[in-house]
Amino acid sequence: MMWSVALPMIIFLIAVFIIGLYASRSVQKSGNFLQDYFLGGRQLGGFLLAMTMVTTYASASSFIGGPGIAYQVGLSWVLLAMIQVVTGYFVLTLLGKKFAIMARKMKAVTMIDFLRERYQSKWVVILSALCIIIFLFSSMAAQWVGGGRMIQSVTGLNYLTALIIFAAAVLVYVIIGGFRAVVITDSIQGVVMLLGTVLIIATILAGGGLPHIMATLRHIDPGLITPYGPHHQFSPSYISSFWVLVGIGVVGLPQVAVRAMSYKKNSKAMHQALIIGTIVVGGIMFGMHFTGVLARAVMPNIKVGDQVMPLLAMKVLPHPLAGIVLAAPMAAIMTTVNALLLLVSSSVVKDIYLNYIKPDASDQQQAKGLSMLVTGIIGLLVLFMAVHPPNLLIWLNLFAFGGLEAAFIWPIVLGLYWKKGNAYGALAAIIIGVGSYIVIQTFYGNLLGLHPVVIPVILSLFWLLDSQLNSTCTREVFELPELKETK
Repeated sequence: MMWSVALPMIIFLIAVFIIGLYASRSVQKSGNFLQDYFLGGRQLGGFLLAMTMVTTYASASSFIGGPGIAYQVGLSWVLLAMIQVVTGYFVLTLLGKKFAIMARKMKAVTMIDFLRERYQSKWVVILSALCIIIFLFSSMAAQWVGGGRMIQSVTGLNYLTALIIFAAAVLVYVIIGGFRAVVITDSIQGVVMLLGTVLIIATILAGGGLPHIMATLRHIDPGLITPYGPHHQFSPSYISSFWVLVGIGVVGLPQVAVRAMSYKKNSKAMHQALIIGTIVVGGIMFGMHFTGVLARAVMPNIKVGDQVMPLLAMKVLPHPLAGIVLAAPMAAIMTTVNALLLLVSSSVVKDIYLNYIKPDASDQQQAKGLSMLVTGIIGLLVLFMAVHPPNLLIWLNLFAFGGLEAAFIWPIVLGLYWKKGNAYGALAAIIIGVGSYIVIQTFYGNLLGLHPVVIPVILSLFWLLDSQLNSTCTREVFELPELKETK
């Protein structure tokens, strides 16, 4: 074990454990367990809102898988990655005040709570919960594999032991601390993730400066410095279609959308989050992916893309600083895992069990014990899935993104702004969107040169708009007081 590299990561894991214990005290004292456990009591300020959105969205793909692909295909992947800069802006602009107001009026704790109250349909709830569980379960397993691999590469432990250490650290603070623990650790981990981008400076110095690095890349393969990739695998239409997957479509990701329900009851928090989130996402995405490209000139013979960032950090940085920088991908993985873990748990407990199996369960007794129990069980199931690690983690993560966006983007957005939207349209949108996405992804790939998510999102919109029946939602839902403006 390289203790000079491993020690900062060990300290980081211990700090996360302590934060979970601290946050659990406020959860245990809460008068509304479900709202505090799954939404943090709707008390997020601008900085916390921005950091929890950024760290939930940024994952192993942003720090390990993405830079690994950038190492292989060059600047074209940096172009695709930078589309993600607008993520927080789109989510808070499209959902923003209206979503927060309606969620408070409906007393919605989860995104599916909103869909249930908006469309008044049991089947909308059940289908939505199944989509979340199916797509996020596989995505979460992939993230846990990334966490285990990261600890393994730094400590020299075998994969199973590293995976168990990672799982224990995550499960403890999520189970006992809930959303509040997740938000506090998200903020710390977001700062760590941003500091991790200093690796780009060390890489430029190690490569002899940008002009020399670019000349080296051109010598290796001129396609590395074009927007289309070494084999022209990224056409203009494909690059443009990525705006749907990692730009506008992120509005349909439940783990991101639920953050728009959790901020304080004033618009100042949202406005601050728009600015902070955009800056932080831009810094992280550019820094990490551009570093992956530069690494090709500094270490040209790396065979496994997921090893690029750990190997580069230990080559160009002093070991203690490398340990701090490598805590950034660990932070990214942990923040994504904890958000997905709470989301899947809330789908089982709040959206299915408390709505349809035992709606009279006590929030403070049965709901509390069941929420923690289900969160723990789901975490253990994911641990067992991750024992035999899957390949191509980034593609599995993007596949889950596309499936969730095809299911939820229009039921959420048009549920907010279109009065005629109803349960039939929402059901059709979910079924057609997810069904067509799986068919296109499985049998056709990049149909018409577009990413597989684009056509399902268009079909989902047409089916929802085609529903002409009167909405079951009452008019009063659309006539709500504005959030208090805070200067």
